[in-house]
Amino acid sequence: MRRKILYLLTVFILIAVSAAAQDLALKGGTILTITKGTIENGTVVIQDGKITAVGKNINIPSGIKIIDVTGKYVMPGLIDSHTHIAFGMGDGNEVSNPVTPQIWMKEVLDPGHDTIRTTLAGGVTTVKTMHGSANVIGGVNVTIKLKYNHPVEEMMVKGVRQQLKMALGENPKRLYGSKGRMPSTRMGNAYVARKAFIEAQEYKAKWDKYEKEKAAGKKDIKPPEKDLKMETLRMVLEKDMTIDCHTYRADEIVWLLKFCKEFDIVLKQISHCVDGYKVADLMAEAGVSFGGWVDWWGMKEEMYDGCPFGFKIMHDAGVNIVINSDSANEGRFLYLNAAKMLKYNDLPEIEALKMITINAARSLEMEERIGSIEVGKDGDMAVFDKHPLDSTTKVLKTIIEGVIYYDYVESRVRVKGSYR
Repeated sequence: MRRKILYLLTVFILIAVSAAAQDLALKGGTILTITKGTIENGTVVIQDGKITAVGKNINIPSGIKIIDVTGKYVMPGLIDSHTHIAFGMGDGNEVSNPVTPQIWMKEVLDPGHDTIRTTLAGGVTTVKTMHGSANVIGGVNVTIKLKYNHPVEEMMVKGVRQQLKMALGENPKRLYGSKGRMPSTRMGNAYVARKAFIEAQEYKAKWDKYEKEKAAGKKDIKPPEKDLKMETLRMVLEKDMTIDCHTYRADEIVWLLKFCKEFDIVLKQISHCVDGYKVADLMAEAGVSFGGWVDWWGMKEEMYDGCPFGFKIMHDAGVNIVINSDSANEGRFLYLNAAKMLKYNDLPEIEALKMITINAARSLEMEERIGSIEVGKDGDMAVFDKHPLDSTTKVLKTIIEGVIYYDYVESRVRVKGSYR
């Protein structure tokens, strides 16, 4: 019993220490900056959570904790722009209606969920964790830093547009069709989406009229009745929120691009998107990111045309390619999935690393803050014992804004201690 109490006290102390911001310098490693080349025997200095210096022969200010990473590899913290971590069982999909934009995933975010720790073990520092794909219009996703056991408000990334989840294809039509409800077909999916946004346009017009009359000084006017569904869709119409849409087939991708143009709404990422290589030119022209996997296909009919060689086709067309986990577990293997991409596609190694860093940052509209090692960006890092694309590598440390949230050695000690 005494050993158990001592172990729990140790864990609480480690959590408290990790919560306190600290300045940090990583010295002597191979720095993979992603956007500014590779620096051998380099140093990265983090102060007040931001990168203040990177390069060779850096003068490290006195009083800063120095970590010797000689022989190791340092890269920006990995980014997963489509995952489902940090939620309790059954809280990922609100399946009561095919249109649920009033649902916000931040309301059920669990800062102490074990999937946060396992994802940190893969060098991941930022994720967009999402509503599931049951509904044509699902809930509002939440972009967070993986500050394990911190208050939700500290985890959520401030100053970026959140993204509304949409889903086409088999998932919503099978779920609601099995209940004898619309949608039960792809035509039904299209109708449900269009009807919701037409109603949102009408709702927005009422509020615009009211606010204009109020600003003009008109008296005795009443505001329209608030509708939480429409409030979220109004944010999308006003471009205060963007969209991440689950779809697979090329014909649906084309429909989705036209739909977003019709309603003048911002589509940032098409997730799963196994047919993206077929319409790569259209995706590049629209400026929408591909979000998906390297070798998942064939699990259902709409996935039959998945092609791991399609990454080069999309890359050559100019598509912003992002490798995602779409999982509560796969996030810790993003770097291995990036390595697998090279097995099938004749692309430079740096392009694989971009797919789990700066490209994902662009999909989240965070490329000015994360995704590369540059002065002024957040001090989010992953330290590997070998090159990140080496199949035998492992993450040694995961750092968010200068704070170490995962340490391979400490974690091994804690696990060993818990089984005494």
